[in-house]
Formats: sequence, structure tokens, C-alpha cells
Amino acid sequence: MDDTIDRLGAARFREDPIAGRKYSRATSIISSAYKRHGAILQQALLERLKDCARLRVWTEDDFKLSHDSLRQVRIAERLDYLLQTQLPYGDRERAVRVDILVFDEARCSLNAYNVKRGNGSYDGGKRRIIHEELVRTQMLLSDYGRGLGLVPETNQTHIIFYYGLLSLPPPLAISGDDLDEHFQFPVREAIEFVNAYFVARLSALIEQED
Repeated sequence: MDDTIDRLGAARFREDPIAGRKYSRATSIISSAYKRHGAILQQALLERLKDCARLRVWTEDDFKLSHDSLRQVRIAERLDYLLQTQLPYGDRERAVRVDILVFDEARCSLNAYNVKRGNGSYDGGKRRIIHEELVRTQMLLSDYGRGLGLVPETNQTHIIFYYGLLSLPPPLAISGDDLDEHFQFPVREAIEFVNAYFVARLSALIEQED
């Protein structure tokens, strides 16, 4: 977070004719902070989940989405059918990042999560892309886990919309208010501690004389 604040403070901005230098700078800092805050939420949750002894937690930067998963999404009419479909992992039509993967050793479950701020709405096109990637990841997740030597009995993909504006319906989407119950482990307090630090540093930066 300190590195993020330093980069925000060092970034150049264009002065707006009606805002003046002070407010143009503040607007530039805030808009950039919004874009970076999602990554901060994701990292805070990732690190907190690592504190739970029964969970194995990691990130996958190159999760392969297969050609077959794309075909299934394009031809299937029922979401429940797609979510129950399991396909072999390895073929690559393209790849996506999965922010957090969690193997729960007590439940023998493998879940995948992407983390969004969830404080604004996406247009229909963006929602379709998010939904398609989520479903395709779901179909490949079980075999992906077996390739790592895991034996998941259940698997599920989710999008976490931390501030509660859900662009997809539950159970695909999870609000930040429900995270403690979902993981059966307290995570919200630790994330809010990180948020408070970020807000304090951000406020100090905005008030700082340029």
C-alpha cells in the first residue's frame, strides 16, 4: 500500500480548466486510487485466508480456458447444466487470472474467486464477459485441481463484490458482508484494517501541498 500511495503521489496529472490545480490533483489521485483499490482488497483477503490452517491458498495468473469450454458456453441454454459440467484442463483457447484459489482440506472443496470493489455497476457487455469467464473456469476447475495433486469433492467459482453491488446473481456473486460466513473464518476485520490504513494514507496525500 505504501508503494501504491507513493506512485499516486508521483503521478502526473492534467489540470482541468474549471477545477484548478488543487481539485484536478485530488480528482486524479482519487480516480487512480479506485482502480488500485480492487487489487488491495484482493491481496488483503488472500493474506488473511493464509492464516487459516485448514486452507491452502494461492493465485493463478494463467488459468487456461479451453476451446471446449467456449463451445459449451455458446451452445448450452441452461446455467445449471454448465455449472455441473466438468471438462479436462490443459487446452488453451485463452487464459485468465484467478485472483484467489482456496482448497479447504476439511471440506475437500476447491473454490476460485475473483475480487471486485463492487461499488458500481457494469454494463451488459462487461457482465456477459465476467459471467462467461466464471462459468468456463467452473467447468475446468476440478481437473485443474487434480493436476495439482488435489482431490476436490466439490468445486465452485465466485466473484466477490466487496461493497455489495452485485453484477451477477448469488451464489456466483458474494457480497463482502457474507465473507466471514462463506469461509467460516473471520476475514472482514482484517480487510477493514487494511482499508483504514489505505484511507488514512490517501487522505493525507490529498491534503498534502503539491
